[in-house]
Amino acid sequence: MVELGLLSGSSSKYGSSKPVNVSFRIPYYTEWGQSLLVCGSEPVLGSWNIKKGLLLSPVHHGKELIWFGTISVPKGFKCDYTYYVVDEKRNVLRWEMGEKRKILLPEGIQDGEAVELHDLWQVGADSLPFRSAFKDVIFGPKLSLDIEAPPGVIRNTLDQDDSVLVHFKISCPNIEEETAIFIIGNTSKLGQWNVQNGLKLSYAGESVWHADCVLPKSDFPIRYKYCKYGNAGNFSPENGPNRDLVLDSSKTQPRYIFLSDGMKREMPWRGAGVAIPMFSVRSENDLGVGEFLDLKLVVDWAADSGFHLVQLLPINDTSVHGMWWDSYPYSSLSVFALHPLYLRVQELSESMSSDIKLEIEKAKEQLNGKDVDYEATLTTKLAIANKVFAQEKDLILNSSSFQKFFSENQDWLKPYAAFCFLRDFFETSDHSQWGRFSHFSKEKLEKLVSKDSCHYDIICFHYYIQFHLYGQLSEAADYARRKGVILKGDLPIGVDRNSVDTWVNPNLFRMNTSTGAPPDYFDKNGQNWGFPTYNWEEMSKDNYAWWRARLTQMAKYFTAYRIDHILGFFRIWELPEHAMTGLVGKFRPSIPLSQEELEREGIWDFDRLSRPYILQEYLQDKFGASWTFIASNFLNEYQKNHYEFKEDCNTQKKIASKLKSFAERSLLQDEDKIRHELFDLIQNIVLIRDTENPRNFYPRFNLEDTPSFNDLDDHSKNVLKRLYYDYYFHRQENLWRENALKTLPALLNSSDMLACGEDLGLIPSCVHPVMQELGLIGLRIQRMPSEPDLEFGIPSQYGYMTVCAPSCHDCSTLRAWWEEDEERRQRYFKNVVGSDMSPPARCVPEIAHFILRQHVEAPSMWAIFPLQDLLALKEEYTTRPAKEETINDPTNPKHYWRYRVHVTMEALIKDNELISTIKDLVRSSGRSYPAVQAEKLPSQESAAVAGTEKQKMSSSKDKVHPAASLNGVPQKEIVAVR
Repeated sequence: MVELGLLSGSSSKYGSSKPVNVSFRIPYYTEWGQSLLVCGSEPVLGSWNIKKGLLLSPVHHGKELIWFGTISVPKGFKCDYTYYVVDEKRNVLRWEMGEKRKILLPEGIQDGEAVELHDLWQVGADSLPFRSAFKDVIFGPKLSLDIEAPPGVIRNTLDQDDSVLVHFKISCPNIEEETAIFIIGNTSKLGQWNVQNGLKLSYAGESVWHADCVLPKSDFPIRYKYCKYGNAGNFSPENGPNRDLVLDSSKTQPRYIFLSDGMKREMPWRGAGVAIPMFSVRSENDLGVGEFLDLKLVVDWAADSGFHLVQLLPINDTSVHGMWWDSYPYSSLSVFALHPLYLRVQELSESMSSDIKLEIEKAKEQLNGKDVDYEATLTTKLAIANKVFAQEKDLILNSSSFQKFFSENQDWLKPYAAFCFLRDFFETSDHSQWGRFSHFSKEKLEKLVSKDSCHYDIICFHYYIQFHLYGQLSEAADYARRKGVILKGDLPIGVDRNSVDTWVNPNLFRMNTSTGAPPDYFDKNGQNWGFPTYNWEEMSKDNYAWWRARLTQMAKYFTAYRIDHILGFFRIWELPEHAMTGLVGKFRPSIPLSQEELEREGIWDFDRLSRPYILQEYLQDKFGASWTFIASNFLNEYQKNHYEFKEDCNTQKKIASKLKSFAERSLLQDEDKIRHELFDLIQNIVLIRDTENPRNFYPRFNLEDTPSFNDLDDHSKNVLKRLYYDYYFHRQENLWRENALKTLPALLNSSDMLACGEDLGLIPSCVHPVMQELGLIGLRIQRMPSEPDLEFGIPSQYGYMTVCAPSCHDCSTLRAWWEEDEERRQRYFKNVVGSDMSPPARCVPEIAHFILRQHVEAPSMWAIFPLQDLLALKEEYTTRPAKEETINDPTNPKHYWRYRVHVTMEALIKDNELISTIKDLVRSSGRSYPAVQAEKLPSQESAAVAGTEKQKMSSSKDKVHPAASLNGVPQKEIVAVR
């Protein structure tokens, strides 16, 4: 017990009164060497200094490990507190998520009384219902509750010695109108399990309900449950076993017990959504590309189809090069500015001239192609917007709405507008070429955007465009919220090397590096995205202010977001800036192999291992009769039959540049093939030497595949294989976990959006536990199972904290995947569908229906389907070649992102047959759907829907004959929480 003097340095603070004894009680399982600690805002709990917090003691109670600790405090004491897991030196290993807890002692408490706080560890998932996606979109609009009793209010008094005052508290964010929360239990005060006589709780705000009652000690142990009870008589008890409250007879029994019982246990909420890039949407009003106001049509169709969510790709400005390769949505020019591509120019003015209106109509016809013409569309829109701006700039720029927008966004808006002006003036986004403007300063910025400058109108034009983009996207976002549909954005892992952000904040980036991914499902040679990696050490100095600003900006439009390549927040695959492929990289952060460590293992020839190992026989094998030409122009023979690259071509970028000059002089016949072979040679290394510390090394990814490795002696091979495995799969786990727990909470606490993480690729073992701890929802794609022994994921076995999908923008669509590999198709049909018959060559609607049903019935919180996969449910939407529906090819760094849906949203809204098919899938699976569409599905109809699917597939013209387990998840009684 804490001595009285620790409270204020002297026990005289209490006078002659006895302090109140406050005990903490929380069940939690720890590993060996770990302990629980409570730390809080007052000195008695360390004043948020973990080293001075209250260390708790463990006691086994049946199967539970309960942690206890006690402090002595004066009456009227108030304090915030949180639980932490610490090691033997009180270093924090993890902490509970959610809001800080509060100690509020009841008024009238007597001197020397004992108060016991019964808490449950708060994990990240506990806070998900309070994210804006649920709070403001799905649950919030249903009702508006008045606060009946604020937190801390105790309505009963304790005046009998043989009684205990128990204060119950539960969180229930999803509750219908005219419904209340009750406690029922095995005592008369709790209704003897009869809800009409149970204890009614009062609403305390923030989805918290509480009540207190005085119970005689003879009533203990108490068994109880929370339940919903509506005016119409509908009764819904919580799931799971009864809750228990036992008085500990081995110590002084408390007179007050405060129960924080967490969340009301209900059937897990599950929803569905549709994914479509903004540029892919087609409408009757757009100019060659989807526009923000088209989202209202997408939301209408989604709500009609039973979807609670619309997911987009990044929508930030990517206008770096002024060419079609700016169509890549993950290479941001600015992480704050929206892309002018998505502007609806018709809505810029109510008094548009007839000439401009005619120009818009002509543009609609010209740009209405099968795919997006990125350059023509953007050029046309900006030209039209410029004409409208010339007519109404004074009206808009002097308006109160613009002034408010400018005031709230000027921190990023002014640098963005200045950057765009300089980019166009110097005809490059490479700000190192901008002379005295290469280095950003606030003084230079203010001169550039000054009203006195001759180019002020150009600056204001960029303000004007962003103002209208903000207004149009905000209008669509507000519409989605009212319809009960979440808009889910996308947070790219990187920014373009030549961006506003690297210009303004160069200290936040490692500009001599490049970001990518090691070899994985998408690309066996790894990926090189070209973004500079982040300087996390520098970012941490202001508590990741740049990241927090990004998320705050996104939250103006979105209520959920996808964290692109969440693995990058644990560790990033870092490549030298001169690399073009993604193979020869290293993880940052990581623990390198030191020269001393290698020498102890008998490895000593570091030049041999870290330089490209090029023998004459390799050259002859790769280039045939041309090997002498290659050797004389690209290599030096430094030892008999051993070669090294010349200085002017000793990096991949230098090789590519030299090859291009040769090709221009017609000295090469197959530039691509020669480049590929030369890249193979320069990557033929076993160890990568650290450029910052030459005595540190990193094992090259897949080093066993290199001729350099295969030419080593057996001892070196065995040592390097062991060190390789340790480096990639064991050595870094604690480091990466600690890194993620520094960076990810800063993101999650920056907004109240619902966060999902794209956790595909080479997954370290620390990733999923950290995501679970932080309440981050993962991604599951059936064709990319995280289990190494599976070819196809099993949706019925996915965890709840996941988004499941049959495909995503980075891979082929469901139709294309089905049709591109006959042998794989047969394995899927046999092992997943359960049929020995030959599968249909095409992904007919019955196949699409089966696969979508597998996913919609999965336990995952979300089932999100690319629109292309949903259109595969209807034959008339499958006439386009399946390959043309692919959004991205990750193996091609110059892929043109231009896919457009071939049917307008207006037409899809009118397609009642497709909408009905999708809605039946969603509602028969037990998933929630928007309230405007909430029709109660009779159990007989649900059974009929499930039964007719087998008939559809077995009677199709392609003779599909699935097994009895057609429905993926066994049908069981599911109560949808709507």
